[in-house]
Amino acid sequence: MVTLDEAAELARRLPETVEGESRGNRTWSVGGKAYAWERPFSKADLKRFGDAPVPDGPILAIRVGDLAEKEAVLAAGRPGFFTIPHFDGYAAVLVQLREVRLPDLEEALEDGWLVNR
Repeated sequence: MVTLDEAAELARRLPETVEGESRGNRTWSVGGKAYAWERPFSKADLKRFGDAPVPDGPILAIRVGDLAEKEAVLAAGRPGFFTIPHFDGYAAVLVQLREVRLPDLEEALEDGWLVNR
Protein backbone atom coordinates (compact mmCIF):
# COMPACT_ATOMS: atom_id res chain seq x y z
CA MET A 1 0.00 0.00 0.00
CA VAL A 2 1.25 3.43 -0.98
CA THR A 3 -0.24 6.67 0.32
CA LEU A 4 -0.93 9.68 -1.86
CA ASP A 5 1.75 11.61 0.04
CA GLU A 6 4.29 8.86 -0.68
CA ALA A 7 3.35 8.92 -4.36
CA ALA A 8 3.71 12.72 -4.38
CA GLU A 9 7.17 12.43 -2.84
CA LEU A 10 8.24 9.92 -5.50
CA ALA A 11 7.02 12.27 -8.24
CA ARG A 12 8.70 15.34 -6.71
CA ARG A 13 12.06 13.50 -6.70
CA LEU A 14 12.09 13.44 -10.51
CA PRO A 15 14.09 16.35 -11.98
CA GLU A 16 12.22 19.53 -12.87
CA THR A 17 8.92 18.14 -11.63
CA VAL A 18 6.35 20.75 -10.70
CA GLU A 19 3.50 19.82 -8.40
CA GLY A 20 0.28 21.65 -9.11
CA GLU A 21 -3.46 21.33 -9.01
CA SER A 22 -6.10 20.80 -11.65
CA ARG A 23 -9.81 20.66 -10.83
CA GLY A 24 -8.95 20.39 -7.15
CA ASN A 25 -6.65 17.38 -7.64
CA ARG A 26 -2.89 17.14 -7.40
CA THR A 27 -0.87 16.91 -10.61
CA TRP A 28 2.81 16.42 -11.39
CA SER A 29 4.30 17.80 -14.58
CA VAL A 30 7.56 18.37 -16.35
CA GLY A 31 8.08 20.70 -19.28
CA GLY A 32 4.58 22.08 -18.79
CA LYS A 33 2.90 18.70 -19.37
CA ALA A 34 1.30 16.53 -16.72
CA TYR A 35 2.70 13.02 -16.45
CA ALA A 36 0.73 11.96 -13.36
CA TRP A 37 -2.39 13.21 -11.66
CA GLU A 38 -4.82 12.26 -8.96
CA ARG A 39 -7.88 10.79 -10.71
CA PRO A 40 -11.00 10.27 -8.62
CA PHE A 41 -13.90 8.56 -10.38
CA SER A 42 -16.70 10.68 -11.82
CA LYS A 43 -20.35 9.70 -11.43
CA ALA A 44 -20.26 8.44 -15.03
CA ASP A 45 -17.18 6.32 -14.24
CA LEU A 46 -18.91 4.79 -11.23
CA LYS A 47 -22.00 4.02 -13.29
CA ARG A 48 -19.87 2.18 -15.88
CA PHE A 49 -18.57 -0.19 -13.19
CA GLY A 50 -22.10 -1.53 -12.82
CA ASP A 51 -21.99 -4.49 -10.44
CA ALA A 52 -18.21 -4.85 -10.67
CA PRO A 53 -16.18 -3.79 -7.63
CA VAL A 54 -14.91 -0.20 -7.79
CA PRO A 55 -11.21 0.23 -6.92
CA ASP A 56 -11.15 2.20 -3.68
CA GLY A 57 -8.72 4.65 -2.19
CA PRO A 58 -6.61 7.17 -4.04
CA ILE A 59 -6.17 6.57 -7.77
CA LEU A 60 -3.44 8.07 -9.95
CA ALA A 61 -3.41 8.36 -13.71
CA ILE A 62 0.07 8.05 -15.21
CA ARG A 63 1.06 8.67 -18.82
CA VAL A 64 2.66 5.94 -20.90
CA GLY A 65 4.48 6.30 -24.21
CA ASP A 66 1.70 5.03 -26.46
CA LEU A 67 -1.20 2.58 -26.59
CA ALA A 68 1.11 -0.39 -27.18
CA GLU A 69 2.99 0.47 -23.99
CA LYS A 70 -0.32 0.84 -22.16
CA GLU A 71 -1.33 -2.66 -23.25
CA ALA A 72 2.05 -4.03 -22.17
CA VAL A 73 1.77 -2.41 -18.74
CA LEU A 74 -1.71 -3.83 -18.24
CA ALA A 75 -0.75 -7.26 -19.62
CA ALA A 76 2.08 -7.50 -17.09
CA GLY A 77 -0.60 -8.01 -14.44
CA ARG A 78 1.11 -5.98 -11.75
CA PRO A 79 -1.15 -5.31 -8.75
CA GLY A 80 -2.92 -1.97 -8.80
CA PHE A 81 -2.66 -1.20 -12.54
CA PHE A 82 -5.90 -0.97 -14.53
CA THR A 83 -7.89 1.16 -16.94
CA ILE A 84 -11.50 2.24 -17.43
CA PRO A 85 -13.54 2.94 -20.57
CA HIS A 86 -12.99 6.70 -20.20
CA PHE A 87 -9.28 6.03 -20.89
CA ASP A 88 -9.86 3.93 -24.03
CA GLY A 89 -7.61 5.27 -26.78
CA TYR A 90 -5.63 7.39 -24.31
CA ALA A 91 -1.99 6.65 -23.45
CA ALA A 92 -2.31 6.48 -19.67
CA VAL A 93 -2.97 3.85 -17.03
CA LEU A 94 -4.69 4.10 -13.67
CA VAL A 95 -3.02 2.99 -10.46
CA GLN A 96 -4.83 2.05 -7.27
CA LEU A 97 -2.42 3.15 -4.56
CA ARG A 98 -3.81 0.68 -1.99
CA GLU A 99 -2.81 -2.22 -4.26
CA VAL A 100 0.35 -1.11 -6.06
CA ARG A 101 3.83 -2.10 -4.95
CA LEU A 102 6.14 0.84 -4.28
CA PRO A 103 8.82 -0.20 -6.81
CA ASP A 104 6.17 -0.62 -9.53
CA LEU A 105 4.75 2.84 -8.83
CA GLU A 106 8.20 4.37 -8.82
CA GLU A 107 8.94 2.79 -12.22
CA ALA A 108 5.59 3.92 -13.66
CA LEU A 109 6.12 7.51 -12.49
CA GLU A 110 9.61 7.58 -13.97
CA ASP A 111 8.30 6.19 -17.26
CA GLY A 112 5.54 8.82 -17.30
CA TRP A 113 8.09 11.53 -16.58
CA LEU A 114 10.26 10.28 -19.47
CA VAL A 115 7.30 10.55 -21.87
CA ASN A 116 7.26 14.32 -21.32
CA ARG A 117 11.03 14.86 -21.47
